Amino acid sequence: MAFGWIEEQADARRRAGLVRTLRPRPADSPLLDLAGNDYLGLARHPEVTEGAAAAARTWGGGSTGSRLVTGTTELHAELERELSGFCGFEAALVFSSGYAANLAAVTALAPHGSLVVSDAGNHASLIDGCRLARGTTQVVAHADPDAVRKALGTHEGPAVLVSDTVFSVDGDAAPLAELAAVCRERGAGLLADDAHGLGVLGAGGRGAAHAAGLAGADDVVVMATLSKSLGSQGGVVLGPARVIDHLVNAARTFIFDTGLAPAAAGAALAALRLLRREPERAARARAVAAELHARLTAAGLEAVRPDAAVVSVRAPSPEQAVRWAADCRAAGLAVGCFRPPSVPDGISRLRLTARADLSGAQIERAVRVIGGTRP
Repeated sequence: MAFGWIEEQADARRRAGLVRTLRPRPADSPLLDLAGNDYLGLARHPEVTEGAAAAARTWGGGSTGSRLVTGTTELHAELERELSGFCGFEAALVFSSGYAANLAAVTALAPHGSLVVSDAGNHASLIDGCRLARGTTQVVAHADPDAVRKALGTHEGPAVLVSDTVFSVDGDAAPLAELAAVCRERGAGLLADDAHGLGVLGAGGRGAAHAAGLAGADDVVVMATLSKSLGSQGGVVLGPARVIDHLVNAARTFIFDTGLAPAAAGAALAALRLLRREPERAARARAVAAELHARLTAAGLEAVRPDAAVVSVRAPSPEQAVRWAADCRAAGLAVGCFRPPSVPDGISRLRLTARADLSGAQIERAVRVIGGTRP
């Protein structure tokens, strides 16, 4: 029977407690949300939603084609100029998603004969980019500059290091400056996914590369999403103009994908301008994360110290993590639940996302619910 193997895999997932289901949320959910990635609280901000609506009224519901045909509007170009200026890079290129941006950067910048050094904790989109790239991939120990140095030392040709700046599971930050120094020793490029750093780290939220003094460097390329801190959807690659020009001509997820919808571009541009005007939102998101961590550990829970806005709380097992998250939901709190195979270390945890717009009372409520429902 066609696809008969699917039931076997479904049975295996059920036995392991790893079944995933979709849970549509209403427009006005009563839950306190610590599961989404709206770090700056901008997804529903009036200026951001009006930016989306105005763009849709002006440009239509869709971009109508790939970026190289009809999918590039003046709005896309404006967004790219402002993103590159804000983050401190020479040029930017917007994609339909952060996943597509990562695939584009890795595959187009790791040709046949090159070496791709990939951190063991990288996001799935980077892993998939490595799998699709024509270069040879070597996975190295998590956040370990010496392991990167050793890997780069085995190869004489072109090479790139691929790493998240803030890792999505535990919220720990890569030692970006040290990694860049190692890359420069060997003449390698650095491809850094700043999905969880843009809007949270750096001066006024300009990102991890900016914070590490790497913004605008000719050997650094940064990828990011518009769907987290900027409350919209889409992705961006930032870097030297010659790299961006290369992506326009060589990145398959740019050439063959429909361009980002105007509404998403309009929302992201409005959010970026709001962040420029209110740079304190970035520091507030970090402060909320630090307070969550402090209160959770004071309550006796095992939480990982956050470097940005992600707070991870360890759970005893996949099954107990699922039950814990469900009990939190029943008590009015939405939290993330990360289990294998989503976590590379096999340790299940609740994943909390701090938001700049959370009040002290909401933080207290979240800690009370998490502590009160612990397995």
